[in-house]
Amino acid sequence: MGRGDLVFMGPPGSGKGTQAQTLVREHGWVQLSTGELFRDHLKRETALGRAARGYMDRGELVPDAVTVDMVRERLREIPAGTRIVFDGFPRTVAQADALDRLLGELGRRVDAVILLDVPRQEILDRLGKRARAEGRTDDTPEVIGKRFDVYEQQTRPVVEHYERRRAVRRVDGVGGVDAVATRLREAAER
Repeated sequence: MGRGDLVFMGPPGSGKGTQAQTLVREHGWVQLSTGELFRDHLKRETALGRAARGYMDRGELVPDAVTVDMVRERLREIPAGTRIVFDGFPRTVAQADALDRLLGELGRRVDAVILLDVPRQEILDRLGKRARAEGRTDDTPEVIGKRFDVYEQQTRPVVEHYERRRAVRRVDGVGGVDAVATRLREAAER
């Protein structure tokens, strides 16, 4: 069996999305971002988009079943030989199990979880600089700290799930964009 798909994980402000886009561009892979899936379904007003909007309008998390159905639909459109980089999914152990089942149905598998390690203080510094540069009011130290805490709580069980399968590849996310990109590239190609 050839190389499997990749899951990218990292705290908010770690640069994970930008780095994933670079790898995808370089290799002709497909980035599957649940945030983009949500926006696409909302814009097209699909049944799944309407279901998601109902939860989002009430300030609730979109249930796994709706998210997984969106991912299933998108996976069916991706050619078998094309490597996928999952970004923002799975966020829970239930989603990780669902992803394994979905990929199995399609003869695919998660090859590795690339975990971008960035310390909390570094994230606070980065997002604080961005907030000042862009005049953003949502990037206060309190809000940033809360987002980091939620990420830690949500992802720790998912990381442990994949660590039991020896699939996690930790990458130091501190340093210049190019240096981090090189480390990520090496982790993805291992």
